[in-house]
Amino acid sequence: MFTQGQITFGILFAIVFIGIMIYAYRKDLNLHRKYYKGSLWILLAFVGFIAMLATIKFVFM
Repeated sequence: MFTQGQITFGILFAIVFIGIMIYAYRKDLNLHRKYYKGSLWILLAFVGFIAMLATIKFVFM
């Protein structure tokens, strides 16, 4: 399905991309703490709301 070169490129691309993303996140960590304080609660509320909708769907269907 894929050639050996395509597999190698894909693996190397993924490793480099993840490394760059980690570097960028670490570089901006202080800004994230300052401007996105409390965003974890919004994420938890959103996940809870989706879980509640799924529960209602499976209970009443």
